[in-house]
Amino acid sequence: MMWLTWRQHRKQALFTAIGLAALAAFVIPTGLAMRHTYTDLGLPDCARDASEFSEACNQAFNQFNDRYNTLLLAGILFLVLPLMVGLFWGAPLVTREVEQGTHRFVWTQGVSRKRWALVKFASVGAVTLAAAVAYGLGVSWWQEPLTNPNGNSRFGFLFFDMQGVVPVGYTLFAVALGVFAGTVWPRMLPAMAATLAGFAGLRIGLTVLARPRYMPAREVSDPLVGAGGQPYENAGGWVLAHGIRNASGEMVASGVQVRCPEGVTGPDGRQCGAEFGPGAYNWMLYHPADRFWPFQYIEAGIFTALAVLLLVLAIWRVRRIA
Repeated sequence: MMWLTWRQHRKQALFTAIGLAALAAFVIPTGLAMRHTYTDLGLPDCARDASEFSEACNQAFNQFNDRYNTLLLAGILFLVLPLMVGLFWGAPLVTREVEQGTHRFVWTQGVSRKRWALVKFASVGAVTLAAAVAYGLGVSWWQEPLTNPNGNSRFGFLFFDMQGVVPVGYTLFAVALGVFAGTVWPRMLPAMAATLAGFAGLRIGLTVLARPRYMPAREVSDPLVGAGGQPYENAGGWVLAHGIRNASGEMVASGVQVRCPEGVTGPDGRQCGAEFGPGAYNWMLYHPADRFWPFQYIEAGIFTALAVLLLVLAIWRVRRIA
């Protein structure tokens, strides 16, 4: 059974290896170049003391981001890699056998349907897991200089979704969804279309609706006048909402923050911030930066659990294919 599985999927394994090699050929040189520039600009020292950014540090971070933020366009490709694995590894796994009729031959040669499914799913799952781990670690190393206390947050859509452990969960889920779709629709194109729709729908739904609620968000407020600036506990965190509230807690200006030095007045003689009323204050709802890994584990766990459930259902479906 193992030999048969290898013979059937060796081309896919070869293409996966070529894809990982191409990814490494891009990630390693550009990652080393970013780290070299990061060090030359003195940014490690700035990042170590994130609570006091000097003007020189701000200029250095802006220079670095202006030079390398265009590389984030590659993130669009990185985001679809788990889906591509699901489409070309998962969807054909059962569908191709049923579409070509070879399942009748295999299941009449002393190999039970359950054993056939377990060997095939386990083999493909092991290769998928290895490729996803290599991809996740490689991309995490590559984009580390791009996520810094004065630049891009690791909670950003591109950054969060293509590093850490979530790519492993995404990839396992995509493959499992493709396998299950192949047991429901015994034709390649409908199975791939279902995989695409299901993967995209769940990813978007969890990102928009569930991810902000994995843990209770924190609230922070500070006065408009004499404020010392936002707490650097939030540096690199995920801001969900912010604005200015009046003394009764009603939002009077959404999406803005005002920080006025003591004694500053405008041309009309009014003190800075007086237009918002007495007792107004800055308000922010956010997830601090140290929640990045808990969020990663929660989301990866959700997708991995769904992958296991789909594979169990796929085995149940295989035993009922005519």
